[in-house]
Amino acid sequence: MRNFKELKIWQKGFDIAINSYKLIETFPQTEKYSLAQQITRAAVSIPSNIAEGSSRSSAKEYNRYLEISLGSSFELETQYLIAKELNFGAPELVTNGLKQLDEEQKMIIAFQKKIML
Repeated sequence: MRNFKELKIWQKGFDIAINSYKLIETFPQTEKYSLAQQITRAAVSIPSNIAEGSSRSSAKEYNRYLEISLGSSFELETQYLIAKELNFGAPELVTNGLKQLDEEQKMIIAFQKKIML
């Protein structure tokens, strides 16, 4: 078993989740229960699946959880883009979140290649 908290992809995913919660705090009150719920669900999924995958014994199983995490990151990126287009939330949190997501996606893909060698 790997110590997932030492993985940079988990740390970045954790930061993305925290940023996402800060972002939805700045949403209009009317939006607190629709897009906001999808954002938090996808954001929490990223580090959670990295952590769960780290407990798997085979690289193939671990990779499956990394795939789910990557998928959640793309889902969250879409939700951030929707929020940006609708002018929901603090613009600096949206911009920061999109930058973090781009970095996280690249890191997950690189990590997948590394563990599947």
